[in-house]
Amino acid sequence: MNIPNIITIVRMLLVPLTVWLIISEAYGAAFLSFMVAGISDGVDGYIARRYDLRTELGAHLDPVADKALLVSIYVTLGFMKVLPAWLVIVVVTRDVMIVGAFLIAQMMERPVKIAPVMVSKINTAAQIILVVLVLGLLELRRDLEPVVSIGMIAVAILTVASGSLYLAKWFRHMAAGGPA
Repeated sequence: MNIPNIITIVRMLLVPLTVWLIISEAYGAAFLSFMVAGISDGVDGYIARRYDLRTELGAHLDPVADKALLVSIYVTLGFMKVLPAWLVIVVVTRDVMIVGAFLIAQMMERPVKIAPVMVSKINTAAQIILVVLVLGLLELRRDLEPVVSIGMIAVAILTVASGSLYLAKWFRHMAAGGPA
């Protein structure tokens, strides 16, 4: 275990706390918990790169922590009827597809290299920004429209684009039988 991996595990532990805070309608605390989780994502990556502490475990833990956090928060906000079901379905479906494709490739002994594409990074940033915006507005008891609607459309478009690129890359990889 090294410091970046410990930070990633702490981020994973913030997931149930953040979900509980949202369900409890403690939006300010949920906002802070989510922000700490988001900042920790940047910190663990920086430390791993800067001090050459990258590990295979970290390469797998980090995206799992990211997906656990975002999927859990989107499902919770959907359950609370803060975000519409269609957006939650789009976000969750993309991540389930990616994880499923990765597992299928592993089972077929054609492992896929984990390397996020630029649109995926933009998508993740947009998903995070939307959550921060929604939690902040809920805490301030401000109207969620029209800014949130624009954010939801942007997240949906980016999520579909990112998922489509990953799926196309996966199909090419599986058809070729070589590295992705």
